[in-house]
Amino acid sequence: MGNTRLTYRRRNPYNTRSNKVRVVKTPGGKLQYQQLKKRGSPPKCGDCGIKLPGIPALRPREYAKISRPKKTVQRAYGGSRCANCVKDRVVRAFLIEEQKIVKKVLKESQQKKR
Repeated sequence: MGNTRLTYRRRNPYNTRSNKVRVVKTPGGKLQYQQLKKRGSPPKCGDCGIKLPGIPALRPREYAKISRPKKTVQRAYGGSRCANCVKDRVVRAFLIEEQKIVKKVLKESQQKKR
């Protein structure tokens, strides 16, 4: 094999996170660096922090290029919270409302006793 030493093709000469490369062989038989893009991190649930299923992991600017249905799921808080956290929120809100009703009924029964 000929020359295996390679040089970066862009101006940044350091092996940083933003300057990752892969070695490829060109049709002419030479080895050359190919710049790699950073991996996107998946969106996470705002409450529990797990990866949101059904939403692709892209770089932030790439979300502007995909359509709305690919960025969300059809549910309340879709694309922001996971299903379990939404369920917990709904149950918590329901129980709080029930508690208010119970307090109101107890207060009325206390008023009648007097």
